[in-house]
Amino acid sequence: MKQHLIVLDLDGTLLTDQKVISEKTKTTLGKALDAGHQVMIATGRPFRSSEVYYKELGLNTPIVNFNGAFVHHPTDSDWGTHHTPISLDVVHEVVESMHEFDFYNIVAEVLDDVYVHYHDEKLMDIFRFGDPSITTGDLRNYLKVDPTSMLIHAPVEKVQLIHEHLSSVHAEVIDHRRWGAPWHVIEIVKSGLSKAVGIDRVSKSLGIPKENIIAFGDEDNDLEMLEYAGLGVAMGNAIEPLKNIANEITLTNNEDGIAELLIDRLKL
Repeated sequence: MKQHLIVLDLDGTLLTDQKVISEKTKTTLGKALDAGHQVMIATGRPFRSSEVYYKELGLNTPIVNFNGAFVHHPTDSDWGTHHTPISLDVVHEVVESMHEFDFYNIVAEVLDDVYVHYHDEKLMDIFRFGDPSITTGDLRNYLKVDPTSMLIHAPVEKVQLIHEHLSSVHAEVIDHRRWGAPWHVIEIVKSGLSKAVGIDRVSKSLGIPKENIIAFGDEDNDLEMLEYAGLGVAMGNAIEPLKNIANEITLTNNEDGIAELLIDRLKL
């Protein structure tokens, strides 16, 4: 069988709702590696909070973090580092405009440095994984460099309004996605970035054509990735727009959906 590149989103896809990789899925991915296939992670998370799963699977491939804004090879520094941050000017404009809306908080990440607009212990707990440097205070004063990504945490009834504002005012400079429940968060990266952009870079470096890429996802930050892959697979728990464009739908993240499809497709 031809070598395939298996691309895995983390939350809601590779990870169960308990944020672990099931034994069946881990074993199946191990069999895929033994059969000569390549496995990689493509996530909205920063590297510091995805590294543990990278190591658990014993991977030796580049990884896509921040929805394509940061792509690097954790075990091969010669592969190159591709970091595409948002302009600080744009960040200041977005923060300024958000004060016209009701929002809970704004977070900016510069790789492993975290900047939080308002002090919020519950929100900050999410970002403490990997022990980053955290700075609290008005981003317009404390953020001095272009950030990798931004997050806007808002009341659920305001999320669509903020989405529409960002689309109408800042469409040429940023792209934005929504997190899944229970966090009503809008994630922002530089315009033109997506997981697909990072995967394209990785697949070309590995010499694996698009038709031999199998990508798994569950949320709207996986749309471009599933459209790009030769076989785009939506998890059973995926949002409907993703299921609508997927080539196949597998079982949920709690039912070994990744393993079941790979066993069938790659004869593992």
